[in-house]
Amino acid sequence: MLSIDTTRKLSFNRSISNGDLVIVYERHDNMKAVTVSEGSVLQNRFGVFKHADWIGKSFGSKVFSNKGGFVYLLAPTPELWTLVLSHRTQILYIADISFVVMYLEIVPGCVVLESGTGSGSLSTSLARAVAPTGHVYTFDFHEQRAGSARDDFERIGLSSLVTVGVRDIQGEGFPEEFAGLADAVFLDLPQPWLAIPSAAKMLRHDGTLCSFSPCIEQVQRSCETMQSNFTDIRTFEVLLRTYEVREGKTESKEINGNGSNGSLPCKRRQCSDGANLLSYPNSSVMARPSGEARGHTGYLTFARCLS
Repeated sequence: MLSIDTTRKLSFNRSISNGDLVIVYERHDNMKAVTVSEGSVLQNRFGVFKHADWIGKSFGSKVFSNKGGFVYLLAPTPELWTLVLSHRTQILYIADISFVVMYLEIVPGCVVLESGTGSGSLSTSLARAVAPTGHVYTFDFHEQRAGSARDDFERIGLSSLVTVGVRDIQGEGFPEEFAGLADAVFLDLPQPWLAIPSAAKMLRHDGTLCSFSPCIEQVQRSCETMQSNFTDIRTFEVLLRTYEVREGKTESKEINGNGSNGSLPCKRRQCSDGANLLSYPNSSVMARPSGEARGHTGYLTFARCLS
């Protein structure tokens, strides 16, 4: 994904090679991650696609099957990886992730500690934000889950930017070797208040902490604990509303009033109750809220370290 080899810098302006990971895009709700292997094929409803035909093409290319169907070969950015990764736990999605990266003030060169690696959705975006000179140290108490995340980071080319550790941060805290070195800390834990004192020790002066919790009771208890070593404590809930924009066609309507026939120009408007008002021409654009929109995911609590 973000390979930092001298031959593969932080850019996708290069050709796809054998062994690369690509996102095969059929439509916005149907895509998958595929590792290119010269002798392999991908078979779907559009036909059979030979991996050998992909090698040498640029990311973003449109490739065709034996039946004339097509897919797009996209670069495995953190945004797309979040949509195709294996869910070992509940994950953070783009709306929450972008908010976290902004409010934690993460920039290239930062050192970030994360507890609750899970499926690694947030970790990939953190890694891109700190690249090429920063580093993300992420911890999970579940050894098998940590191992799977480590394999994923290797697969997408982030192993030089992310280090995965097995540790119970709630019970043991972060390793003392990071004391005073972290620019930001992110917690996704059942009882984050148990890890907050350790997070305060890890942060540089004026460093930032974020705790993600699905329940408001967790937020209340965490905020009480933060008051000892933190200031500027704020809690947010990010709700994203997705719209579908499509072109619709309407039939012309004849007007028989004073003996003349014709069609009137018109617009398509949406009432507050969701109903559509149609006026002509023959085609127009319709926008409506997506039925797949996600509701509440969790609360994001941010705080700034005092010492």
